[in-house]
Amino acid sequence: MGTMTLRGIDERIAGALKERARKEDTSVNTVMLGILKKSLGLEKKKRSVLYDDLDHLAGTWSVRDAAEFERATAVFEAVDKDMWKSEFAEDSD
Repeated sequence: MGTMTLRGIDERIAGALKERARKEDTSVNTVMLGILKKSLGLEKKKRSVLYDDLDHLAGTWSVRDAAEFERATAVFEAVDKDMWKSEFAEDSD
């Protein structure tokens, strides 16, 4: 692997690279390599996509909202034993 030096990076570009690296929890070098690979058509497919468009909602529920959500979704925690037994029995035949 080679080493290259890129000159002429202004503060705006440097700031954007650092911000992206911070958001992706990676290094500026990794971000720059990713940008280069993508722009040159050499990028491998990503394993997962990181979305941050709903971040502003994180932590906005009140205690009352959280309790209401827990009550409303409690039914999803219950196991229907008869259904589970019958499906398990069919799979083991």
